[in-house]
Amino acid sequence: MALRLRLLIIPSILALWLAACAPAASTSPSAAGTAAGSAPAYPVSLTDDASRSVNLPGLPDRIVSLAPSNSEIVCALGACDHLVGVTDFDDYPPQVSDVAKVVVGAQVDVEKVVDANPQLILAAGNELTPTSVVTQLADLGYPVLVLYPESLDELYADIELVGRAIDASAEAADVVDGMRTRAQAVANAVATAEKPRTFYEVGVFQGTIYTAGADSFLASLISIAGGDPITGDARSTAIQLEDLVAADPQLILLGDAAYDPSVTSESVASRPGWEAIAAVRDGHIVVVADDPVITRPGPRIIDGLEALARAIHPELFS
Repeated sequence: MALRLRLLIIPSILALWLAACAPAASTSPSAAGTAAGSAPAYPVSLTDDASRSVNLPGLPDRIVSLAPSNSEIVCALGACDHLVGVTDFDDYPPQVSDVAKVVVGAQVDVEKVVDANPQLILAAGNELTPTSVVTQLADLGYPVLVLYPESLDELYADIELVGRAIDASAEAADVVDGMRTRAQAVANAVATAEKPRTFYEVGVFQGTIYTAGADSFLASLISIAGGDPITGDARSTAIQLEDLVAADPQLILLGDAAYDPSVTSESVASRPGWEAIAAVRDGHIVVVADDPVITRPGPRIIDGLEALARAIHPELFS
């Protein structure tokens, strides 16, 4: 289940963390009549990542999150106690384990969402939350914000958007400032380093190899961390073995090892056909234990960026 959800989450979330569907035109979330950093005067109108206008009649006290990354944003802004519905894939911070699960096995239970009586619903884009579900909930009268950042800058904007929605703009500004500072520190540290051709294994499912999609958020993180990302298909994020061999990565990062103990440097090196890859010949295969934060577009993604930088350039980071 973890792999299935990761394969659903990773495509296209990553454009500069992961591109599954053809990248949509970038839109910047905004609040009508609300200056960033100021307390919103309700009712307030916000524009989400699906270019939808969402009206909030008052300060939302009950929030449902339909994606783990959205839950992490809410909690980072100090509003964890206001979550009344999350997914069964939520695992951070620990208190979300006590919140009602309204998404199970990647399926939104609309009845459970309604039972939670939310005043704000935070959905995910690119059909991670099906558009039909977003429409159904909106038609029932619930304010639904769709969040789908395709770069760090868009993630920063989404954090600020949620901050405006829940009257936590100051907290959002602090979170974003801290993230920007840390991301810039990584970029500065690797600025003059060689960029090894880097393959990030998201998973292998029924013989298909999944990696970062072309022009994806994950690919952009690898670039910021000082690697030259080898990418798969923009829509499916899959890559054929012959294409991987032709790309000849100098470094292989095993994100799926965080979930599957059978995925090891040795097991990957013994795969038929992989012996032709430079990273395999040279022993440059690294297990990445931090995949949960690398492939989840929330405030902890900077932890993931730093983990990527350490894996790609261990010589630059103690």
